[in-house]
Amino acid sequence: MVAFLTRRFLASLLVLLIASYIVYILTCYSGNPLQDLMESNAKNKDQLIAQRVAYLHLDIPPFLRYFLWLGGILAAFTGNFTLGLSNSGQPVTAQLGAAAASTLHLVLTATIVAIIFGVIIGITTALRQYTAYDYGATLLSFLFFSLPIFWLAVMLKQYVAIGFNNFLADPVIATSTIIVLSLVSGVIWLGIIGGNWKRRLIVFGVAAVATGAVLTFLSVTKWFDDPSLGIVVITVMGVGFAFLVTTLSAGLENRKALYSALTVVVIGAALYYPLQYVFAYMNLWIMLVLALVAIAVGIVVGLLFGGADKWVSARTAAITASLMGLTIMLDRYMQVWNIYSNASSINGRPIATIGASTPGLSGDFWVSGVDQFAHILLPTLALMLASLAGYSRYSRASMLDVMNQDYIRTARSKGLTERTVVMRHAFRNALIPIVTIITLDFGALIGGAIVTENVFSIQGMGNLFNEAITHTDVNTIMGVFLVTGIAAILFNAIADVVYSALDPRIRVSS
Repeated sequence: MVAFLTRRFLASLLVLLIASYIVYILTCYSGNPLQDLMESNAKNKDQLIAQRVAYLHLDIPPFLRYFLWLGGILAAFTGNFTLGLSNSGQPVTAQLGAAAASTLHLVLTATIVAIIFGVIIGITTALRQYTAYDYGATLLSFLFFSLPIFWLAVMLKQYVAIGFNNFLADPVIATSTIIVLSLVSGVIWLGIIGGNWKRRLIVFGVAAVATGAVLTFLSVTKWFDDPSLGIVVITVMGVGFAFLVTTLSAGLENRKALYSALTVVVIGAALYYPLQYVFAYMNLWIMLVLALVAIAVGIVVGLLFGGADKWVSARTAAITASLMGLTIMLDRYMQVWNIYSNASSINGRPIATIGASTPGLSGDFWVSGVDQFAHILLPTLALMLASLAGYSRYSRASMLDVMNQDYIRTARSKGLTERTVVMRHAFRNALIPIVTIITLDFGALIGGAIVTENVFSIQGMGNLFNEAITHTDVNTIMGVFLVTGIAAILFNAIADVVYSALDPRIRVSS
């Protein structure tokens, strides 16, 4: 494994070196980095031009200037790493650092959410092939896939941001809206659950009534003014997580796994109030420690319950503990929503349409977190909806291909449960081609989502690259190219490792 990855790394490094030289030369001849100064009316124009020529080394031919740029990278071995200066005279590394942070925040969130929901939709539609649910999901997937991202972003601004902000002024849900949403919910769940007509009618009725009751409660109590979950709702959700995770991970017949998952839910509920005191001093490091503790507690509880395979119980409990912890933290974020939305700089319109943060906003860790969420919500939704279609379609096609394989029929003929057949035999193998798509998308999106960043005024890698292209800012362009190239190499290596983990038949060797 190490020899293989080392060989791949060296080969990729050689390709990156050659590609960087070609890109550098082509960029240098694509425009004039002095154009803006030459068109300027400044009295010291000649002095500014001479200054830029000096610090960008424009008096040296491009095919030799490249090696000065490369030397700045190799100087990392002596602790003097540099990517040169931009046209404005600012260090490219500083610009890249700020832009990469914004892009990673946006891309990671959107891609992870798109992967989770895309794979779930794809797998479930494959298992419910040619049903109303399958046709409906396919229609929506192609709809979002065909929509231009800039149009989708504008629609999100209009109806999710402006519309929801207007709704928050008087958060009462109209009766007609409750009825329509209840019927839509019933139809969706009817299509997902399926079964005979009697079962479908029961599912439709239960889903519609439950949705109507929840929406009515939210409207009557004006929950959106001061939202929260509370210990009761968190505990109920935790129990639901326990049954869901156990069903997928071990099967409900594995009582040890179920009991271990329910135990961590009880532990989480018992720690709800003590954690509120810890949350008052919350920062990123404390959050990380709490996450690790939650996983560790889940593993320990699972191992104590044991069973035929104690590690299955440990895995089930650890996942449930993580979900329980995320729910408790979500509740804490919701508790500061009222404080955030009524802040003077927010003025009762919390869903932002531009930027990555609110200027002049003061607050603790939780208020800052809500502010980041409010700003990243719309661009995340735009990217997620655009990517969701691809992931769901690839997942569906891959799952259908796997489900028709001989070893799936063999597994069923052995009398294995459908959960075991789907989760242990089909799901892992269906993920192999999806991993390729995911890793390629991650590597590409690190370079920035130019259109989305431009619409929402996010100063990320895409905007930085676009500005650099416009002004023939060679060093900045090469900085973005270097980051994107390294990301592509890294995610390709990750894909190779994941392949071997998903399928034991795949081996990487020297």
